[in-house]
Amino acid sequence: MRTSQHVSGVQRTRTGTPNGNDHMAKRHAASSRSKGTGVLLIVALFGALVAVALGIYGRVHTATGRPLALLIGFTGMTPMKAWLATAAAVLAITQLLSAAWMWGRLPGAGPAPSWVPQAHRWLGAIAFLMTLPVAYHCLWSLGYSTFDLRTSVHSAAGCAFYGAFATKMLALRVRSVPSWSLPILGGLLFTLLIAAWATASLWYFTQPGVPLL
Repeated sequence: MRTSQHVSGVQRTRTGTPNGNDHMAKRHAASSRSKGTGVLLIVALFGALVAVALGIYGRVHTATGRPLALLIGFTGMTPMKAWLATAAAVLAITQLLSAAWMWGRLPGAGPAPSWVPQAHRWLGAIAFLMTLPVAYHCLWSLGYSTFDLRTSVHSAAGCAFYGAFATKMLALRVRSVPSWSLPILGGLLFTLLIAAWATASLWYFTQPGVPLL
C-alpha cells in the first residue's frame, strides 16, 4: 500500500505540477523579452535624439536660401530636391515589396530567391543616399519650416525619418531586440519617407508653371 501510494504521489507530482526545467525556461524567456524591450527602448531613445538634434539645428541655423551645389542637368535647387526625393520614394516602394517577399507576405510570389535579401539591402542603401542631398539642402538652405501645415508636417517627417533610420540600423545590429520590432521600424521608416515626399516633391510637381529640371 505504501509503495502504491508513493508511486501515485510521484505520478500526481509529475502531472500536476510544472517541471522545474520548464519553469526555469519560462523565467529565462520572460527575462529575455524584458531585456529585449529595454534595449529597444534605449535604441529608440537614441533615434529620437537624432531626430530632435536635426530639428534643433534646422530651427536655429540661419538658412542660406541658396544651394551648396547643383547636380548636372538641374537648373535649380527645388527641382533637384524633388527628383532625388522621388527616386528615393520609388526605391522605398521596392524596399517594401522585397521585404514583403522575404517575409512571405507578397501574394502569388512564392518563396523569395536568395538574391532578394541582398537586393533589399542595396536598394535601401541607395535610397538613403538619395535622401542625403535633399536633407542637407532642406536644413542648410531652407531651415526647419513651419509656415503652414504642409511645411510643418514635412519638416517633422523629414527629421523623424532620420531618427527612425538610426533606430532601425542599431536594432539590426543588436540581437536582443524583439523580432517584431524590425518590421514595425521598417514600416515607420517607409511611412515617414512617403510623408516627407508627399508634402514636398509631390506638392511641387502639382504646382502650375514650375520648372521640372
